[in-house]
Amino acid sequence: MKLGKYFSLEEMTRSQTALRRGINNTPTTEEINNLEDLVFYVLDPIRENFRLPVSVNSGFRSLQLNEALGSKPTSQHTQGKAADIEIPTVDNLELARWISENMRFDQLILEFHTPGLPRSGWVHVSWDGESTNRQQVLTIDRNGARVGLPT
Repeated sequence: MKLGKYFSLEEMTRSQTALRRGINNTPTTEEINNLEDLVFYVLDPIRENFRLPVSVNSGFRSLQLNEALGSKPTSQHTQGKAADIEIPTVDNLELARWISENMRFDQLILEFHTPGLPRSGWVHVSWDGESTNRQQVLTIDRNGARVGLPT
């Protein structure tokens, strides 16, 4: 099932952990609708801007999968509103900066990026809805979380 121009339901729900542990990672209709919004408003425009495939490391997570991954139960992944992404030939900091400066989103987090190592870490981005997006930008690394992106 296509969720937008470039992304499928299968790639937005794929999880090696779910496969290994026999966890059902099938979203509800409401969660699929949220994934469609995330793709339409965020992921497809990123793909079109960079003209390169966007790799989804983690999209939708059932509550059981989310728990198995050690994530918070309030994670937007469990609602189909968030994805952890990378573009293999683009520095994750560059990707996060472009999203921050050019897109509407709920939350953008540059996670575990190491300066000088462009492929390190990943970018978490979420969509909550046109009227409820916070435009919150964070960086998370071994030292904790802070507002904004590195300069």
